[in-house]
Amino acid sequence: MLKAVILIGGPQKGTRFRPLSFEVPKPLFPVAGVPMLQHHIEACAKVPNMKEILLVGFYQPNEALSRFLSNAQQEFKIPIRYLQEYSALSTAGGIYHFRDQILSGGPEAFFIMNADVCSEFPLLEMLAFQKEHGNTHVILGTTANRKQSMNYGCIVENQDTSEVLHYVEKPSTFVSDIINCGIYLFTPEIFEHIGLIFQKNQQDLLLEEQMNGWQRAEVIRLEQDIFTALAGREKLYVYKTDRFWSQIKSAGSAIYASRLYLNQYHKTHPERLANNEEGRPTIRGNVYIHPTANIDPTAVLGPNVSIGTGVTIGTGVRVRESIILHGATLQDHSCVLNSIVGWDSTIGKWARVEGTPSDPNPNDPYAKIDSETLFREGKLTPSITILGCNVNIPSEVIILNAIVLPHKDLNRGFKNQIIL
Repeated sequence: MLKAVILIGGPQKGTRFRPLSFEVPKPLFPVAGVPMLQHHIEACAKVPNMKEILLVGFYQPNEALSRFLSNAQQEFKIPIRYLQEYSALSTAGGIYHFRDQILSGGPEAFFIMNADVCSEFPLLEMLAFQKEHGNTHVILGTTANRKQSMNYGCIVENQDTSEVLHYVEKPSTFVSDIINCGIYLFTPEIFEHIGLIFQKNQQDLLLEEQMNGWQRAEVIRLEQDIFTALAGREKLYVYKTDRFWSQIKSAGSAIYASRLYLNQYHKTHPERLANNEEGRPTIRGNVYIHPTANIDPTAVLGPNVSIGTGVTIGTGVRVRESIILHGATLQDHSCVLNSIVGWDSTIGKWARVEGTPSDPNPNDPYAKIDSETLFREGKLTPSITILGCNVNIPSEVIILNAIVLPHKDLNRGFKNQIIL
């Protein structure tokens, strides 16, 4: 028997995803036409003997999350529950707090997955790898280039056995080009190791004579507290994948993740990809169109475009490398490039909304997407353009490399600005 735990974080997290995370919890943001979390759940549902999927986070229960859980349970025919933390307990603290729920029913092993990654999720391969290595704990790893590796957890492995010899989270100097993908396979024994850290935290806090120490003692990090301690003890191994993987930390990375998933649909969900048909819009590359969208046949869409529910697209519209969210309207001859158009927003006739792609270096096979900062040297970093919900762009204006907060009626063009 197996289980899966998906760590979804909470509203204090995902700040780099604003203003999009104002409207919907980041894990439910649509990537390649479905909520980000659904890609994880689809992968887990394909694993034989998977009995339950648990979501752990500190979002308040809300209608969007409840509706998603209900629909996912019906679609995938597997129990899915949300376990709410009383406060942010970090990656190990959350699963330790709910260890009884995770261990209920006696699973042999369980997956831990961060919600803000996109991947091909080689879960079956990780299971086979775990059995080959004596049912130990497994980290999914991949190769990054030397410079970018320092932005991730770095793994030094025994090249013969794949044992993790050394683990450092975001080192200041180069340690290894093998990075942590945020997807793990543990046996129940992992809770013994987390429990030791919990006890140590309690003792440390008692020595400091701090109030509410029991709460703070539960804040435990898998990466810094657990993996660092287990490395070199023949208890932690790394399974390296050469399949696609990326973090989804910012809105720009959501467009890149959408491209990866749309490309994967050729193998996993060809029915989700639009085709060129007579009387339909021109499709270039991989495009997802929700059945409820109303699109003029003269529009040209793609590559890497995702069109949400109830979207209206007029005559001669061009959309490329973009996500168009529920209820948006793109009026005649407008152009949207490298952008996310928010819920119920309107782009006027002949208007142009354009951003700067933040893709990895195409000439480096090990390059990852950079977690760009919003500002550099006091200026807004050129990146994709984001329109929050209910934004109105007038006709014949240009919005370039801008972030527009929700409920704005613009009366002119903007460039390299955050419009409050």
